[in-house]
Amino acid sequence: MLIGLDVGGTYTDAVLIDGRKIAEKMKVPTDNDNLLESLLHALDPLLEAAKGGNLERIVLSTTLITNLIATKSIGPTALVLIPGPGLNPYTYDYKTPLTFLLSGAIDYRGREIAPLDEKEIEACAQKIKQSGVARVAVVGKFSQRNKKHEQQVASYLQERIPGLTVAMGCRVSGRLNFPRRVYTTLLTLATQEKFHSFYSQALQIIERRGVSAPLYILKADGGTFSFALSEKKPVETIFSGPAASTLGGLALTPRGETSVIVDIGGTTTDLALILSGEPLLASKGARIDDKLTHVRAFATSSTAVGGDSSLRVKDDVLQIMPYRQGPAYCLGGEVPTPTDAMRVKGLTELGEQRQAYKAMELLGKKLGMGARQAADLVLKKTVERIASEIEAMFAAWEQEPAYRIWELRQRKEIRPQNLVGIGAASPALLPLLGKEMGCNALVPPDADVANAIGAALAKTNLRLSFHFDTARNFYYIEENGVQEKLTGVDSLASAEDFALDRLKDEGKKIGIPPQEEPELVYSELFNMVRGWRTEGRLIDVCVQFPTGIIDCWEEGDA
Repeated sequence: MLIGLDVGGTYTDAVLIDGRKIAEKMKVPTDNDNLLESLLHALDPLLEAAKGGNLERIVLSTTLITNLIATKSIGPTALVLIPGPGLNPYTYDYKTPLTFLLSGAIDYRGREIAPLDEKEIEACAQKIKQSGVARVAVVGKFSQRNKKHEQQVASYLQERIPGLTVAMGCRVSGRLNFPRRVYTTLLTLATQEKFHSFYSQALQIIERRGVSAPLYILKADGGTFSFALSEKKPVETIFSGPAASTLGGLALTPRGETSVIVDIGGTTTDLALILSGEPLLASKGARIDDKLTHVRAFATSSTAVGGDSSLRVKDDVLQIMPYRQGPAYCLGGEVPTPTDAMRVKGLTELGEQRQAYKAMELLGKKLGMGARQAADLVLKKTVERIASEIEAMFAAWEQEPAYRIWELRQRKEIRPQNLVGIGAASPALLPLLGKEMGCNALVPPDADVANAIGAALAKTNLRLSFHFDTARNFYYIEENGVQEKLTGVDSLASAEDFALDRLKDEGKKIGIPPQEEPELVYSELFNMVRGWRTEGRLIDVCVQFPTGIIDCWEEGDA
């Protein structure tokens, strides 16, 4: 048995899956001031239903990190940069007032070309200590190929500032692109403490209930990881909600389908794309605010319109506001919402019909029309807003290499014509959205808890990208910042074997089943030539256990 939990902005969904069927499901309101309490209200009935069975794992999708970043609820952090030559660090605004630039440089192969200045480090340490800041991010260009400078600065700061927490860029990400590594390191450091507190409490409560099944967190790329890994990189969970809806849509539709997943919740509508049964990944990583990061994520989009969006009339024009002010009017709220319009039109049975009519009458008076006309207008505007967002998202999806390859395989330019609706408001709105866009509209069974289904069924995935330098007898791994001496690799074939073996070893540590087959994503070799002779080789290899849903469900008829 498997349990999946999705803590959304409006509702917390939970499912207990037993083999090929959903044995129990729950949907409870989310208390955004106490996510843990919402989690437990949804979880306890499932644990009761699972008694006597073999509970294999619990997977959690949470908005915690998303909310921390969106609301700027993160403490002050200092930033120490070692940018080296060729890059103007002032080009990038990380919105971190306490920023220090140090001399010193590492080149693209990991060789030190300029040492650090100890006087600069000392002055930096004094100012950080005087500021009282408790967290510092230290990031150097090409530190993923030689972490010497980052380690030296981090050690110096920790020795002289008691209680200081330091994050090094090389441990957060080993990928190229210095600005993205800086931003990803800052976000990791800023969210680590609150994430650790939330997850530790969740673990303790599960243990008190006598549950021995491991607890996993859903990542933005649709994979799962354990607490030991998630507390080191909490920012990897930034878009776990959209990832859950993507996998939920994948699980609830036939294998190999191409569809746009439309998750219409109470607060937002999340969009994702599945091409021939494969979720589309964002090739440049997740974008947070206006900056790209090194967080691997599905190519998703979220727009602030949902069943509980606040409605108002200004200058005789109906406006759908990008926020909610509590529940729908028909459910005891204070402002009209699209849910009230759905209730008036008989598209949902949520709430009291009399209160829904009252909400639409209030709007109608300001618009010069009756309640039913106002409801029609609300639904029309809501559907147009979502359709517009889908059209805008296609412009972004069509820039992704994987989409272009898929399009070439179709031998003609064609957009996916299936809209798959999940979320509480999808049964009411998706048929209208399909008609608006001229697409097939499908709302599968259990669409209301699809996010929780996606979380429960998510595979534990792992991708490792290796960079080998045979001349320096050195290699590093992008995803975890590992830098080690190299032996036994002198060709492309031996590098691929090394990478696959290492992936299998790392997979065992995080619970990937031994029957899971890893795959080679890409491999490239570049000869280093000096004086007409080959001096060494640079070899890049990427291997992975891919994202997806577990086989027991794939093979089933659910």
